[in-house]
Amino acid sequence: MGAAPASAGHTVGVEPARYESPVERVIREAQERGEFDDLPGTGKPLDLGDVDDPLWWVRRLAEREQLDFTAALPPGVALRKEAAGFPASLAELRTEKSVRAVLDDYNRRARRDRLRLPDRGMPQIIAPTVDVDAMVQRWHDLRAASQPPEVDPPVTPGEARSGRRWWRRRR
Repeated sequence: MGAAPASAGHTVGVEPARYESPVERVIREAQERGEFDDLPGTGKPLDLGDVDDPLWWVRRLAEREQLDFTAALPPGVALRKEAAGFPASLAELRTEKSVRAVLDDYNRRARRDRLRLPDRGMPQIIAPTVDVDAMVQRWHDLRAASQPPEVDPPVTPGEARSGRRWWRRRR
């Protein structure tokens, strides 16, 4: 009753069959077909960025997908961020009336936020109101600096237009 012969279920030099999950099988088959060859970034080191930042993946996702998390900020911080963008964020507005409307709306929201109770355990962040007249003046200055002066081309006497249109019929 010595040692069991080699033919008792195990072959010498062959690994015993190991369990392969369905996911592992699909990955192995894809590797064998070469579907993972020539992927972008193959052979390049991973950019780990700031490894001490616990939210590194959120920041990288926001950069890659160009996400704006302003809506997720506390109201006071969001208002401060909005105010920091003045007057550059107003540059696309065409009329002084629309600029005043945006600034009045901001001031109304900043005043309403001051009346809100702070979240439990958080300090109240107070957003500043803006001086509407001073900001409108800065908006005018910004628009004047960004638009080149309009110069009409000189008109020679021969090019002077007549008061009559060329498509009108004579009577």
